[in-house]
Amino acid sequence: MLILLAFIIVFHITSAALLFISTIDNAWWVGDNFSADVWRMCATNASTCTAITDQFREYQSIQAVQATMILSTIFCCVAFLVFILQLFRLKQGERFVLTSIIQLLSCLCVMIAASIYTDRHEELHKSNQYPTDISEGQYGYSFVLAWVAFIFTLISGVMYLVLRKRK
Repeated sequence: MLILLAFIIVFHITSAALLFISTIDNAWWVGDNFSADVWRMCATNASTCTAITDQFREYQSIQAVQATMILSTIFCCVAFLVFILQLFRLKQGERFVLTSIIQLLSCLCVMIAASIYTDRHEELHKSNQYPTDISEGQYGYSFVLAWVAFIFTLISGVMYLVLRKRK
């Protein structure tokens, strides 16, 4: 039972780490001489970064991605705290339903963020307000990590729903 508990805690912390990295790091869209994320675009050869502000086309889409990624990270951290609290408060045999609901909300938010970015990436990268042309790029590792975090949060959300407290 202790091994299972350790696995669940490590799995949840891994999910949170993936969410933090994919939200913060500058690699959602990468090319030979630039990298872009939901916060800024950086030219690698000139070492300059341009913040994505409301002057950019499709700024509302980027704001939706930003908000849902932040919410996903917050929900994942709150779910971990609720799990720790429920670990000591639940009676034997009860399920971790509240933890599961919060973790599944985190899963939903990261799915929404990655889906919006997937759907709107062409319009997001055709703006001529960027200092360099970023339309010829590809998805970066932060974008992939967001989808991996979706899978991890989905698995852990279902795992918490099935899990019962034992001695």
